[in-house]
Amino acid sequence: MQSWDLRSIDVRPGAPEILQSVDGGRAVLLEIPAGESLQEHQVHEHAWVTVLSGQVEVTSAEQTVSGGTGLMFSFAPSERHAVHAREDTRLLLILTPWPGDGHPGAMSLADKRTVRSRAAEHRLAH
Repeated sequence: MQSWDLRSIDVRPGAPEILQSVDGGRAVLLEIPAGESLQEHQVHEHAWVTVLSGQVEVTSAEQTVSGGTGLMFSFAPSERHAVHAREDTRLLLILTPWPGDGHPGAMSLADKRTVRSRAAEHRLAH
């Protein structure tokens, strides 16, 4: 068994702390200062985000939800979303499966060679 006191781990803004990464899942601790954001993005995996402390506003294509400690969000793979910290905020992120389909860690070497050009094409198309 492993355990973590998520309140006492020293995690810095912009430097997420990977708590555990195993086949099938990854747990990450994040700190976002008040007024800063995780700009609109998407991940390749299912994502569950729990607010451990602070206040956030989370937006997706369908809705905006605000809340604080104890609030949990769930995102489907590739679902675009943004997280804005209304005050200093600590989040627990769970990703599964790890790595998800299309994640650079799950790609073959041949696929990795073209990932940047495909991403640029995607940005231009949207």
